[in-house]
Amino acid sequence: MQRLVQLALDLFDPPPSPAAASAPAPAPVVVPGGNVADFKPKVPLALDGQALVAPKTVVNRPTAPAVPLPSLLSPAEFRHPQASREVLLGDAVVAYALQRARRRTIGFTVGADGLAVRAPSWVTLGAVDAALREKSDWILRKLSEARDRQQRMEGGRIVWANGAVLPYLGEPLTVVLDPSHGFAGKGGALVAAVEQGSGSTTRSLHIGLPHSANPAQIRDAVQAWLMRDARRHFTTRLDHFAPLLGVRWASLRLSSAQTRWGSAKADGSIRLNWRLLHYRPAVIDYVVAHELAHLRVMDHSPRFWDTVATVVPDYAELRSRLREEPAPLWE
Repeated sequence: MQRLVQLALDLFDPPPSPAAASAPAPAPVVVPGGNVADFKPKVPLALDGQALVAPKTVVNRPTAPAVPLPSLLSPAEFRHPQASREVLLGDAVVAYALQRARRRTIGFTVGADGLAVRAPSWVTLGAVDAALREKSDWILRKLSEARDRQQRMEGGRIVWANGAVLPYLGEPLTVVLDPSHGFAGKGGALVAAVEQGSGSTTRSLHIGLPHSANPAQIRDAVQAWLMRDARRHFTTRLDHFAPLLGVRWASLRLSSAQTRWGSAKADGSIRLNWRLLHYRPAVIDYVVAHELAHLRVMDHSPRFWDTVATVVPDYAELRSRLREEPAPLWE
């Protein structure tokens, strides 16, 4: 009877094979955070249509809470809105906009939209991809920097309402809707107040609009005030730096360009982006001096930068600040 019971148990739970019995137990794998888990080995990334997909990983963790797998399993992806071709650079999928042009070399441009490539018509697609792979480190670094910059800009997007906060000369400025005042036709008034206890100064911009004003009305009113203040501030700084550089400026125009902070012409006309008013005064001074220096040297040769350095010695640091700290989005 005992023999029959043992045979029945063997049918449902067969003994391990000799090979399995002698094989050592698999060692547990330690994942970040000190948790222990058994999971299947990684498999190479596979191409699924047009996009790379990460391998599926099975994790058995009876007691410990789930721990996110390393981000390296998910390849980065950079995709230009007008992308017509894509290439794998390292672990990243880069979909780029390709334009044929009358030129002798392959040119790369990395901007907020992603990677754009201009190549001669006689260059094959394989040669274009090979050139991208050769410069992959530079391209991926610039794409990552552009994405980070865009994310910072999105994080600083202004919400146009009573109490909206925006940077003004490098400091926070709070918008206050104040319909009880007309502000003598200036459209707004800057009010500074010292907080008791901390001694710090807070600034607010009082706009003569009702609390029922829509976001577009508030945005336009603030922009109008900033543009007037920008002209005042820029004129003062142009008058300050021009004699120091031995030049004379003839006219000032305000710009709303998205990618250019200023320009200068040989006739003494200067254009400056009013959005510079978001930055601290030292950064604005660098841009003003930069454009005035072009009235002496109309290029970016070493002689030009030496000219800038005579009035703004730390121009390199200020130039980096201007690149690394994007102005807030208004739309």
